[in-house]
Amino acid sequence: MQRMLHALRHRGPDGEGEYHDEHVSLGHRRLSIIDLEGGKQPLCNVERTVWLVCNGEIYNHRELRRQLEADGHRFLTHSDCEVIIGLYERYGENLLSKLRGMFAFVLWDSRTRMLLAARDHLGQKPLYYCWHQGSFACASEIKALRVYQDRPSQVNLAALDQYLALRLIDAPFSMFEGIHKLPPGHVLTMSATGEPPRIRRYWSLEQQPKLSGRESELLDALEAQIEEALRLHLESDVPVGAFLSGGMDSSLLVAMLARKLKVERLPTFTIGLDYQRFDEAPAARAVAQLYGTDHHEDRVSPDMIGLLPDLIAALDEPSDPLSLCTWLLAKFTRQYVKVVIGGDGGDELFGGYDRYYGNLYAAHYERVPAAVRRMLIAPAMSLIPESGWYKSIGHQLRWLHHLSFHSGAARYAASLTYFYFDRERRRELLGPRALERWEELDAEAAIRAPYEASSGSTLDRMLYADSLVRLPNHPVMITDRICMAHGLEARSPFMDHELANFAARLPDSLKVRGGTLRYIQRKLAARYLPSQILNRPKQGFSSALPYLLERQYARLYDTCLSDSRLVDDGILRGDTIARLVAEHRARRADHGNRLWLLINAELWYRMMIRGESKSDLQAELAGAAHPARRAG
Repeated sequence: MQRMLHALRHRGPDGEGEYHDEHVSLGHRRLSIIDLEGGKQPLCNVERTVWLVCNGEIYNHRELRRQLEADGHRFLTHSDCEVIIGLYERYGENLLSKLRGMFAFVLWDSRTRMLLAARDHLGQKPLYYCWHQGSFACASEIKALRVYQDRPSQVNLAALDQYLALRLIDAPFSMFEGIHKLPPGHVLTMSATGEPPRIRRYWSLEQQPKLSGRESELLDALEAQIEEALRLHLESDVPVGAFLSGGMDSSLLVAMLARKLKVERLPTFTIGLDYQRFDEAPAARAVAQLYGTDHHEDRVSPDMIGLLPDLIAALDEPSDPLSLCTWLLAKFTRQYVKVVIGGDGGDELFGGYDRYYGNLYAAHYERVPAAVRRMLIAPAMSLIPESGWYKSIGHQLRWLHHLSFHSGAARYAASLTYFYFDRERRRELLGPRALERWEELDAEAAIRAPYEASSGSTLDRMLYADSLVRLPNHPVMITDRICMAHGLEARSPFMDHELANFAARLPDSLKVRGGTLRYIQRKLAARYLPSQILNRPKQGFSSALPYLLERQYARLYDTCLSDSRLVDDGILRGDTIARLVAEHRARRADHGNRLWLLINAELWYRMMIRGESKSDLQAELAGAAHPARRAG
């Protein structure tokens, strides 16, 4: 337990606590936010028979505490998490229907010798577990379970397949064999008898029935929902700040905090970049000035080579360009506050990605006879250069053409894998060891299954799949791991499950209308933001990193891919990787995002499976960045 707690010290730098009996050991690292003096965990009931460790915040704890005290429950602390114990003693496993917050917790009932573990509705807080021969362990991050297992790690080929296809790893997989991820909105129970854990879903996003009423009425209702979520997310005994990127999500939240909730001199944080097209600092500065926030801005020149091992160590997974931007912002923000509000979830709630209307456009393009598309349009498409930024018009046209030959869930999966490794590209990439399992590897199933589980429109199905898969496993996972690596708690009001349910029931026409994304959110933002902020194009600096930092990437190709351990161990094919690098360097094709995935998978494999140290890799990469120094 001490080794596991040490591995998680970054998540809770303010202290630690333990509980042990003959059946269970509980440990907790604390980032003190509420009840600074008395909220040390593990928490227990008065009889010391029920014990709890919890990571996160219960935003409606005051209301719950009043109800439980009225029923005679006695509290020992003022911690928000202690209400979980009171709810358990009254409602048992059904306590989860009462909670509103972000959390992952483990509760142990020594009387019944039952353990209960749960993860919040939309997966803001992580929970990983392993079970082997009657022994069970769980933790907030994989690194603690690797310490617990104390044996050589093995790569999970199904998870690697997902990463290459979708740039994420979906529950129950992790990148490690034998380590599993509890899905969002699920609860795990088990007894001390040694039987396998039982897992069930306790909450689902409800998209039906759709809300009716005039647009103005629904707009007012949405504003009230966001205001309530913001009010709850301000619950803290320490100062709360806000990320301010200049985009719609963060700008709207900051504006509402200042105007509706009357927060004065709200600390706001922005990273400025030396790439004018992608520098959002001027827009963020304008919002900060408009609402009189206590604004902090830092200008940086991203050093991808130096930070990659740090990012992978923090994530326990191959990294993503978004993780670099989040790392720089979190490191800067933590100098001032330990709680920050961010805008995760807005795209998935209101329909903010190009692929949402792209998939709808593909349905119209599909009406052109397939023979015409194949024999006449495809040759014309082949004349469009394949090189250049992946958001270029040429790439978008090729993407749309590709989608027209798929339908339903397969089309949506294809819209995500197109810029990474679709199934045919993965067949060419995987080595003999991975191809032995080729028939059982189906990365796209992670997207197809939730898409097909929704009974709504095409847009509903896409949003449902993203809320269950992409949101918790990509932006939210990165936000949690990278912020907590710096001892910073990030809160996302858009991911309040009550707000998410409201947004899910809004009509399609209020989300994607023609070529307008996030229609109703734009209408709401127009009440708070000037048109020059509201109508700025979405810039997406993180997705442009493989193109903006081209020289750094070129050095990484030589260092990471020319002598690949994944190739040595038969997992990937060296000739395919060499071809991708050659085509990209010669600008015959655009493989920027694919090579990013390969570089990160390789570094992850060296660190986590081969056991190469982070410091040794950093030294090797630094040598690649400064070849003259290396030669000396």
